[in-house]
Amino acid sequence: MPLVSDDRTATVRQMPADEYLDLNRTNWDSRAAVHAQGYGIDELLADPHRLSAVVEFDRPRLGDIAGLDGVHLQCHLGTDTLSLARLGARMTGVDLSGASLDVARSLATRAGATIDYVQSDVYAAPDALDGRRFDLVYTGIGAICWLPSIRRWAQTVADLLRPGGRLFIRDGHPVLLSTLAMTVGAEHVDREQQPWITGPSGVTPALELPYFEQAEPLVWSDEYTYGGADKVAQPRSMEWNHGLGEIVTAVLDAGLELTSLTEHDSVPWDALPGLMVLDEDIDEYRLRDRPERLPATFTLTARRR
Repeated sequence: MPLVSDDRTATVRQMPADEYLDLNRTNWDSRAAVHAQGYGIDELLADPHRLSAVVEFDRPRLGDIAGLDGVHLQCHLGTDTLSLARLGARMTGVDLSGASLDVARSLATRAGATIDYVQSDVYAAPDALDGRRFDLVYTGIGAICWLPSIRRWAQTVADLLRPGGRLFIRDGHPVLLSTLAMTVGAEHVDREQQPWITGPSGVTPALELPYFEQAEPLVWSDEYTYGGADKVAQPRSMEWNHGLGEIVTAVLDAGLELTSLTEHDSVPWDALPGLMVLDEDIDEYRLRDRPERLPATFTLTARRR
């Protein structure tokens, strides 16, 4: 029985894990209109050379991608996909949410970019893309937590890569994803969504959620999303964490060669409200107090032999 959180309190209800595709699809469909109000879309349209903050952060480790055939898994609204296209890659975007892809296609058209968007869940992507292979698989920033099996994900990546092709992922660190902002002295109460917490006093990071991949999902119910102020129509979603060792091992077992692994102390969203502060220079959040305590994201690169 998965852990279900209503209003971010931990209660347990029974919900079959195989419902995750429909549940997450409708959740992200309902988020799309809210996120479309932000995500830096206006800024991307106003400046044809502008990149998303995520891709700008990734650029030093991404290297030269000009002329590469790239696929962006779980591309959502396509802001990062457009940014990769602006760096010279011929991009294809894949996402579970049709509503998200409607926004992504509109953005590409308005920006004058040629990007192919395909609706599919990640595991079905090789078939949805008709067996096409790519020089680059790019993904991350809130991506693999929506997938139940990291080994199936890694094999899917390998199936999408040409020999010599490479994987680039930066995503939430599994330590961060197992951490909640907790009121000191409270037991199993996540205060993440409480707007009255404005500082670290009385609040502490706490390891409360699974670090390692579990068969059963975490099921959340969040009426609000990080990308806007409006409520989402379908607030429930399923997530899984995957330990860093599990991720690396899955990549290696899929036949890829690990080329780099870097951990970062910052993350693009306010993951622990009341505990994090925005670094405006990079548009990322890190712990206000002793940020060296918490790995917030990681970047992994690998190559198919």
